[in-house]
Amino acid sequence: MLESKIKGPEGSPYESGVFTLEIQIPERYPFAPPSIRFVNRVYHPNVDDNGRICLDLLKMPPSGGWKPTIGIEGLLIAVRMLLDSPNPDDPLMSDIASEYKQDRQEFIRKAKECTEQYAT
Repeated sequence: MLESKIKGPEGSPYESGVFTLEIQIPERYPFAPPSIRFVNRVYHPNVDDNGRICLDLLKMPPSGGWKPTIGIEGLLIAVRMLLDSPNPDDPLMSDIASEYKQDRQEFIRKAKECTEQYAT
């Protein structure tokens, strides 16, 4: 298992945070994607309470977009981009996705609060 840290993207509710990720490299890597999860609690429609991440690149084709050329660095960039641009249409947390769509200011407030509490 590997561990990585990413800084929250500037201009996002996560910008004050440093997030820890656990990365499990499968035996078939790079032909199978690693599994990545947040260790910190993250208030985000595409991250569940266990830190699992809903991201197309973490899945094998045909339903996913993993390619051996993406590599771990590419996945970390994609995870950071997901923090900046949630995908509420493919959520793991439907209540947070609804809030993101219907009350963006409340979502931002809660995401900032969670980041300040768990990712500093």
